[in-house]
Amino acid sequence: MTTAPSVSIVIAYFSGYGHTSQLADAVAKGARSVAGTRVASVDVEAMADAEWDLLDRADAIIFGSPTYMGTAAGAFHVFAQATSKRWMDQTWRDKLAAGFTNSGSMSGDKMHTLQYLSLLAAQHGMLWVSLGLMPGWNTTTASIDDDNRLGFYLGAGAQSFNDIPAVHDADLSTARHLGGRVAELTHIHQAGRAAIVA
Repeated sequence: MTTAPSVSIVIAYFSGYGHTSQLADAVAKGARSVAGTRVASVDVEAMADAEWDLLDRADAIIFGSPTYMGTAAGAFHVFAQATSKRWMDQTWRDKLAAGFTNSGSMSGDKMHTLQYLSLLAAQHGMLWVSLGLMPGWNTTTASIDDDNRLGFYLGAGAQSFNDIPAVHDADLSTARHLGGRVAELTHIHQAGRAAIVA
């Protein structure tokens, strides 16, 4: 019996008030639920050589940031600009990528942040993984507790009230789904590469 090779996923995120950190933990839990998946998390506000090395060696990178003023947080933008050398060298080319975000309101212009994260991935030549869930909470018989209750396709979106530290359970479940989906597709991607080499 052959053992599936392990893959490495790194979650690169910024969290201003703790909500995005909770989502990052949920994404990591989802990814770890897939056998043979190694997961690390990197706070992009505290990057050192070791963190850059993790990202460079990863098979997939999942980006996360809160949505502030209609885009990713300033600290995430600083990180994105610091990836320019890797962009020039195309160091991350053909890695899988995905993203997640949250804001205090139901919309909060989160879609713009997800588009920004996907564009960052595209500039690096990465392969974007969508959420892969139908929208929830969109009929009279649906529930606020549905996965993807906010109806995003591009990535995982969450709504967290500004005055409490908790993230809605359905949004954490959606984030876990994203992590698991990326892990599964990373294994498939790596198996395909191995088959081509063989």
